[in-house]
Amino acid sequence: MNRYTWRTGILEAVMILVGLIFLFPVYMLVNLALKSPGDQSAALTPALQPTFDNFITAWQQGGFGEALLNSVIVTVTVVVLTVVLASAAAYPLSRLGSRWSKWTFVGFLAGLLLPVQLALLPLYQSIRDLGLLGTLPGVIIVYVGGGMPFAIFLYAGFMRALPSEYEEAAAIDGAHAFQTFWQVMFPLVRPITGTIAILTAVGTWNDFLIPLLYLSGTEQQTMTVAIYGFVGQYGSDWNLIFAGIIISVLPILIAYFFMQKYIVQGFAGGLKG
Repeated sequence: MNRYTWRTGILEAVMILVGLIFLFPVYMLVNLALKSPGDQSAALTPALQPTFDNFITAWQQGGFGEALLNSVIVTVTVVVLTVVLASAAAYPLSRLGSRWSKWTFVGFLAGLLLPVQLALLPLYQSIRDLGLLGTLPGVIIVYVGGGMPFAIFLYAGFMRALPSEYEEAAAIDGAHAFQTFWQVMFPLVRPITGTIAILTAVGTWNDFLIPLLYLSGTEQQTMTVAIYGFVGQYGSDWNLIFAGIIISVLPILIAYFFMQKYIVQGFAGGLKG
C-alpha cells in the first residue's frame, strides 16, 4: 500500500480548495434564491429564514410553465434534427474520396470560421421574409443551421476511423446505402452522438441572444428570455432571478447526468457498438 505522505496531504488540500472555489457560485445562487425579499443581510450570509416562495413567485409571474415547454420543444427538436442531418451528411462526406465530397466538407468547415454576429442581420431578414419571425420553427432553423458545421466535423472524424469491413459485410448481406448507414454505421458512433446531443442541448437551452432577437415582442418565450423579464431598468429582483435560474438549470442538469458517460466516451475517442 502507498503511504500517506505530506505530498498527498498537500494535493488533497489543493483539491478541496479547488472544489470550494467551484462550489462558491452554486452557494451564492442557492442562498440568494432562498432568501426572503425582506432579508437585508449580505449576499454571503446564509439565509436567516430560508423560503421557497421565490420559486413559486418566479414560476407564476414569469410564466415559466409555457417558457419551460417552449425551451423543451426547441431544444429537443434542435438536438434531433442536428444529430440526424449531421450524421447523414457526414457519412458520404467521410467515406467517399471524390473531389466534390472533399470540397463540400471544406465548405461546411468554413461555417466554423465565420463569427455568429456576422450572420445575425442576414438571418433575421431571411427568417422575416419566410414569415417565421416570432415563431419557434424560425428559432429552430437558426439553431440547426448554426450547429451543423461543428456536428458534421465531429461525425466525419469518427466515421473516417471506422474500418471499411463493416460496410463490406453489410453489402454482402444485401444492405443498400441507407440501411448500411442507419443499421451499421450510426450505432457505431453512439459516443460522439451523445457528445453532440449534450453540447447542442446545453448551448440551445442556455442561449439568450437568438430567442431575444427572433421571439422578441411575442408571447413565445424561452426560459432565458423569461428570466430576463425580472431585470428592470431601475432595479432587478435578484431573488426571483436566481430562483428562475435554478428552475431553468434543473432539466438540463438532469439530462447531463444521464448522458455524461457518452460525453466522456466521445471526447476520449472510444467507440463502442
